[in-house]
Amino acid sequence: MTRSSKNENQNEFDPYTFLRIIRNPDGSLTRSETFPPSPPNSSPTGPVLSKDVPLNPAHNTWTRIFRPHNPNPSSSTTLPIIIYFHGGGFVLFSAASQPFHAFCERMASEIPAIIVSVEYRLAPEHRLPAAYDDAADAIRWVRVDSLRDPWFDSGDPSRCFLMGGSAGGNIVYHAALRAADLQIAGLILSEPYFGGEERTESELRLVRDRILPLPANDLLWSLSLPDGADRDHEFCNPLVGGEHEDRVGHLPRCLVTGHGQDPLVDRQRELVRMLEGRGVKVVSHFSEDGFHGVELFDPRKLEELMSRIMDFVSSHKITSQL
Repeated sequence: MTRSSKNENQNEFDPYTFLRIIRNPDGSLTRSETFPPSPPNSSPTGPVLSKDVPLNPAHNTWTRIFRPHNPNPSSSTTLPIIIYFHGGGFVLFSAASQPFHAFCERMASEIPAIIVSVEYRLAPEHRLPAAYDDAADAIRWVRVDSLRDPWFDSGDPSRCFLMGGSAGGNIVYHAALRAADLQIAGLILSEPYFGGEERTESELRLVRDRILPLPANDLLWSLSLPDGADRDHEFCNPLVGGEHEDRVGHLPRCLVTGHGQDPLVDRQRELVRMLEGRGVKVVSHFSEDGFHGVELFDPRKLEELMSRIMDFVSSHKITSQL
């Protein structure tokens, strides 16, 4: 790592304009819709059914559940359950946003699996750890209340995975630390969103990245971390330890993926080294090409990620029988 200069030249880049958000006098945000929302699919003709289910009415949270019409009978008589958390720097997007809806549909169809996509609370209206609390609600719901839902009749609770992309990957990590007493089969962290006060080489090299430029990244953290916290807070920087540090070594198997043209790739590699150093079994894949969130836009990268998820999920069935 190299210490950042206080005079990093950003050419008066406006991160609020870049992120299409406006800060209101009361501290809330007005967000412009980047991706259109997709409704749940109740049509019997498609490969996947989906429906929205309330999670915590007091917090106005909910889940979108995806279930394949005709699971592949050769894979298993039951389906794995994947609890999914979308990206957006804790500030943007929804479980209903079109790219995340489409991604979950594809997972449900191809793995196949029951997908529970979580509509968690966004910052700065609800700063961290609100999203982690909502994740805990979702895990408890899947573990207890979902058993009364006929959509889960074909689900296998012993094969329950947590998955997230970008900020969703961060949520997976922290939610798993808080759910150490529950049986989670594995964690899937796609380009997980972490940071720190010191700049990494990839952050400086990609300071003007077209997806996650450094000023926008810094703004997202300032909006989502607890008031007064800097980027070396435990929610942002997993290397500093924190309240649940003693639980890191008890995390289940992890799949971590990243790309060389992502400003956060050095953070993701650091996470892998830290987890392995604590004795966690990690499967990691880092490609030289690809940018942050590339799988939402590039069919080839989506296919690669889907294949790795399928291998990781199916390998649990094999190892658990040994």
